[in-house]
Amino acid sequence: MPSEEQSPSGSQLYRIAWAIYLVLAVAGTVWMGLAARDRGGLRLEQFVDPATWLRDLLSGLGAGAALIGLWEVGRRWLPGARDLERTLADLLHGLEPSDALGLALLSGFAEETFFRGAVQGQWGIWVATILFALLHTGPGKPFRLWTVFAAVAGLVFGLLAAHLGNLLAPIVAHMLVNGVNLYRLVTRPPAPDGVAGADSSR
Repeated sequence: MPSEEQSPSGSQLYRIAWAIYLVLAVAGTVWMGLAARDRGGLRLEQFVDPATWLRDLLSGLGAGAALIGLWEVGRRWLPGARDLERTLADLLHGLEPSDALGLALLSGFAEETFFRGAVQGQWGIWVATILFALLHTGPGKPFRLWTVFAAVAGLVFGLLAAHLGNLLAPIVAHMLVNGVNLYRLVTRPPAPDGVAGADSSR
């Protein structure tokens, strides 16, 4: 839980995020269960296949690392990416690293269960990808880049789910991407006085 020393904005964002992710996780799980009721109901293999778990785990780690590398290229070469990071770091100000990692784990499971498990299972990869991208938006030009990156990541997650037949790989990839980026944002050094934000591109 957030510490008492957290800023109101960080603490409020933390609570809102947990509520949203819990709703997505429950809704996605229920939706998947209802969709599979004619096939015996929700099965463990839809999340983790014991016969292929190592392959799926490694695939998720590899895909997550590739997406982190893609964002690293963007934040080094695109001013909009650095502007977005400054904005997100301000929103997350006051969160403990452990809170950020907790959010990464929950968001990875919840969003993949809802978007890849439920939405993609019902309406296909493109609808799931578009809805996932639209969830990752906000006011101002920097957030457009976030939406584009979310679309790319969502497509990668969707392809993992479709190709491997379960959600372990996209969940692992999503958790890795969110964990690395959220941890880096909440541990970002504060900007010097009179500077809009410290440049973390190096």
